Amino acid sequence: MDKWLVSAGGILAATFSFHTSADYCPDYDRVLNPPLLQKPEQQSFHNWSNQLLSSLHRPFHMVHDQIVKAGTPATFTGKFDYSSIFHKDLEFEDVHVYLYGTGMEDWEYLGEYRTDSDGKIHLEIAKPEGDYEVRMVVEGDHSTASGYLTVVQPNRKAVLFDIDGTLTLNDFEAIGDYLGTDTAEMHGYAAEVVWDYIEKGYQIIYLTGRQYWMASTTRNWFNSKGLFDWHLRTDSNAENPAAPQTQEYKTAYIRYLLEDVELDIVRAYGNADTDIAAYADAGLPRAETYIIGPEAGREDTQPIDGDYAYHYATVVTGTPDSGCSWR
Repeated sequence: MDKWLVSAGGILAATFSFHTSADYCPDYDRVLNPPLLQKPEQQSFHNWSNQLLSSLHRPFHMVHDQIVKAGTPATFTGKFDYSSIFHKDLEFEDVHVYLYGTGMEDWEYLGEYRTDSDGKIHLEIAKPEGDYEVRMVVEGDHSTASGYLTVVQPNRKAVLFDIDGTLTLNDFEAIGDYLGTDTAEMHGYAAEVVWDYIEKGYQIIYLTGRQYWMASTTRNWFNSKGLFDWHLRTDSNAENPAAPQTQEYKTAYIRYLLEDVELDIVRAYGNADTDIAAYADAGLPRAETYIIGPEAGREDTQPIDGDYAYHYATVVTGTPDSGCSWR
């Protein structure tokens, strides 16, 4: 199976697609090849201060990805702000929402929404099993943000990854990405590990302690590495980076995945003591919890020494397919 064609600017094209049958695979192909979106007519901002904000600062908009069990509607939140330092909310402005994905031939218009005093909009989306992009467009300047909706049957097999220090070399490279000063490097063979699970039909879950406003740069980083950028979960409650509740946040989200979505998380990767504790508290088995870095092997987890080369060759390549069929 062919992989991506990648350039310095990111992904150019995907040269494979997935089959959906009784045993469903993630439907990456449809979402990665959307038709051109006709944006709404651009109008002036309602408030002159927002016009000034838009002209002076970069947007850091984001949409939280959602994964739900088939038959369950998903509640989406879009967050709109500007400036990498101040994150000034875009208050009381109009945002247009569109959706495209499995079984669709064109974008579906979901409506016009006005941001609240926190720069947020909320909407509920109900779709059949599949994968979808939710794209939000600010009417005043046509800046956009995208998130993804994944609708699954119970027991879809999944693999969970932390990002910083787990896929990247250390916990601090995210800052360089965010500031635009450099691009975080991956551990050797980390991309091959993720790709092997993708090609075998596993649902990939990226669960990171990064603050929600880093979602856009995180997606750009995945694209630069030739990897899918969803399902991505950033910390929506990380209002105070000085006192993060990373362990509690990760435990709660894994429990949601297991109990509400009913995913079958067959393996989890991390690097920190908070990962070890969060995975264990959520009920993931230590025998399938792989830790890289200084905490490797602690508390009966499975160690990954150095990079992922040996783990890839001895564990990942021998992991059976998830049970999906390819088209």
